[in-house]
Amino acid sequence: MDQYISQLLYRYQCVTVPGFGAFLTEIQSAQLHQDSHSFYPPKKLISFNAYLKNNDGLLANHIAQAEKMSYEVAVTIIENQVAAWKSKLNDFGAITIKNIGDLSLNAERNLVFVPSDQVNYLTSSFGLTTYVSPAVKREVYKEEIEVLEEKAPIAFTPEKRSSGNFLKYAAIFVLGAGLLGAGGFFGNQYYQNQIQQETLAVQTKVQKQVEQKIQEATFIISNPLPAVTLTVSEGKMPYHVVAGAFQMEKNAEKMYDLLLKLGYPARRIPQNKHGLFPVVYKSFSSYTEAQNEMQRIKKSHNPEAWLLIQEL
Repeated sequence: MDQYISQLLYRYQCVTVPGFGAFLTEIQSAQLHQDSHSFYPPKKLISFNAYLKNNDGLLANHIAQAEKMSYEVAVTIIENQVAAWKSKLNDFGAITIKNIGDLSLNAERNLVFVPSDQVNYLTSSFGLTTYVSPAVKREVYKEEIEVLEEKAPIAFTPEKRSSGNFLKYAAIFVLGAGLLGAGGFFGNQYYQNQIQQETLAVQTKVQKQVEQKIQEATFIISNPLPAVTLTVSEGKMPYHVVAGAFQMEKNAEKMYDLLLKLGYPARRIPQNKHGLFPVVYKSFSSYTEAQNEMQRIKKSHNPEAWLLIQEL
């Protein structure tokens, strides 16, 4: 039966083995292990829940179609396999389900599941494998340049200048400096005044533009915008707490009316391929919420309630 469970794990989030437990899958994003420089692709993590034992028909129907046998015979085959697993657990304390994982009994006689890492059940990651990338080593060029500078310092050679030309023009420079001193002071003062006037003109122009923009923005805000109505689509709710599945439609209708009187948001599901009319207490978008509600209903109202995973 290992291969049939494995085939269903590619397509479904939960595969229940009646009378034994359920294998659940959860998508894990790509992982990076920095210590080993390894990249791991996205995958489905497999876990085991020993409390989900009710027959949802998924595994039995899959075996019946694959082996071309009746649904009842497939159910019997599952029961025999479960009995063999339990016997092996009692005798040896552990069993291995190929490509799925290992189950063992701890000191408290509870089942402990260790998933197999040989198969990735996430179909969108087909062909992706673990990738190991060597660490990137960056060379520090700055330190190398400093070392080179220390080994080969740069020497500057002073230029030779003729002192004759300097003495020749020194007297002319001193005379000209005396003449330019007075005129240079007044010229510089006029230049500074021009800069201040131009700066003031630019600041005034910019201030007017800013005030104009503020007035335009205030005018736009003062006019109310029409309200926008958003329509939010209701999410899918594939998890259903089932009150029962009836061969006669009138019995399903009676159960539906009873649940409505008790305050449940009950609903009827169209006749399934086994000719039964299911009636559900409530539907959920979260597996955890559905599981908690089913346990509560079992304790307070119906011990035979069970969980159906199906998109309607």
